[in-house]
Amino acid sequence: MISVGNLSVGGSGKTPVVAALARLLLEAGERPAILSRGYARRRSADGVVVVSDGIRVLEPVERSGDEPQMLARALPGVPVLVCPDRHLAGRVAEHQLNCTVVLLDDGFQHLALGRDVDLLMLPASDLDDAVLPSGRLREPLDAASSADCLLVPGSDEDVVRVSETFDRMPIFRVSNRYGPLEGIDAPAAGARVVAVAGIARPARFFTALQAQGYEVVRAFQFPDHHWFTPRDLRRIRAVARDTAADLVVTTGKDAVRVEPEAGWAVLPMTAAIEPAARFTSWLRDRL
Repeated sequence: MISVGNLSVGGSGKTPVVAALARLLLEAGERPAILSRGYARRRSADGVVVVSDGIRVLEPVERSGDEPQMLARALPGVPVLVCPDRHLAGRVAEHQLNCTVVLLDDGFQHLALGRDVDLLMLPASDLDDAVLPSGRLREPLDAASSADCLLVPGSDEDVVRVSETFDRMPIFRVSNRYGPLEGIDAPAAGARVVAVAGIARPARFFTALQAQGYEVVRAFQFPDHHWFTPRDLRRIRAVARDTAADLVVTTGKDAVRVEPEAGWAVLPMTAAIEPAARFTSWLRDRL
């Protein structure tokens, strides 16, 4: 079992890293499965919800939650299961879906399960933070020492800062890569867009759009995992019309909660763990 977690509340980029690990394991000949608790589902269910069996997506987003749904659609060949009891979900993955490696999304504090590899996302900003309620850390910073390695999102300078604090641990950098817009014919550079995000730390999404040459004429920020209401969508459409925007752009995570919505595009994002060859070698040795 491989766990990906973090110390702070809110998003730190765990789910894209889980997707990157699943692809790496597939390439290595493994059959990985992803276990999630299905946070912020609209319709909870008893027992294990098999969102994807690795062949097809079996459940709607209301029963899966947004992140499991996004993973299920993006990762053919990778079963995705949701259950608060992730030991039970792991048994289903192993015995019914023949999975060889289990990926635990947001598992650092899930001590009921043993794991073979414990990966901790640690942004450099966590070094300056405090434990709840004074700050955003769920546990003290020195808890990071119990991880097998640290994954630092951000710049090389961020990696150096973390390395100076945890100098005896393997540390790798996580970078986000944004692809061309999906879901609509690619507009010309300089197109005017309304940007819509219901994710943690949405500034990264807005900055990525601008870096691709789009003019963000209005940025809508909703809470993480926000379920869009008809009123929300009418308001976004009205702003797009009034600002003469060429299109509305959202994130992959938000897109599973607003479909079908004509005239919207998605900015895809993937994570890369670097240096790739060194990390792959390290992970294979651990497994």
